Amino acid sequence: MVRAIVHSLVGLLLLLPCVVLLSEVAAQPATSRLAVVRIAGELRVCVWPAYFAISYLNPRTNRLEGIDIDLARQFASDLGVRATFVDTSFVAFMDELEKDRCDVAMFAVGVTEERSRRIAFSAPYLRSGIYAVTTKSQRRIKAWKDIDQPGVVVAVQRGTYMEPLMTRLLKQAQTLSVAPPQTREAAIQAGRADVFISDYPYTRRMLLFYDWTLVIEAPASISHTDYAYAVKQGDPAWLARVDAFVAAIKKDGRLAQAAARHGLSAIVVR
Repeated sequence: MVRAIVHSLVGLLLLLPCVVLLSEVAAQPATSRLAVVRIAGELRVCVWPAYFAISYLNPRTNRLEGIDIDLARQFASDLGVRATFVDTSFVAFMDELEKDRCDVAMFAVGVTEERSRRIAFSAPYLRSGIYAVTTKSQRRIKAWKDIDQPGVVVAVQRGTYMEPLMTRLLKQAQTLSVAPPQTREAAIQAGRADVFISDYPYTRRMLLFYDWTLVIEAPASISHTDYAYAVKQGDPAWLARVDAFVAAIKKDGRLAQAAARHGLSAIVVR
């Protein structure tokens, strides 16, 4: 009986180094996304295909175009891999990153405190104010002060930073949250909203395609928002590589060139 106990103790002592080794391996950080991307030969980029001048699926060509389509391909080229695009939205993109359905979100993601609790942001590369879009024919809203009035319905895109911002700012007007496939401009045309709130890139689209558009810029007292690229938290090496790309395109002129191609030079962060 004693001999059996001794043998058991010896066996446990022999196994102990293996257990310690396995514990040390488990404690090591997971392989960085940078290595995963290079091994796969593919950079999976989350984009919102309705974002004009940013990551827009042009219905005439059925091709993605915009500053972040150009720059995503540049980033993939710098990494020596190919770029593939994953459709998402401002409602879903953080889930997509956390579930490893894409490696990086590159579609002018507004940097907010709430989002920063879930995802990691690169250095900013664009910065936009907010704008109100309404029709030239209506007589009620001609200036920003006319928006927060009783009976006014203000549409916002669900999931964008404008949604909580306008909910906080508006004291008398009603906020209407619009989710895809519905659009804010359709809400205006159908009479469900009097005005909608958007940013610089999207309002350029409205001015280009809709002759009924009246755009009103928010006053300077309402701060501008930085736009950046987003990655899953907990991978400092990958975030550092994304940051290095942002720094490189600012320095070598690729950011300025891409912004000029898509009419966004006014909002570039130098």
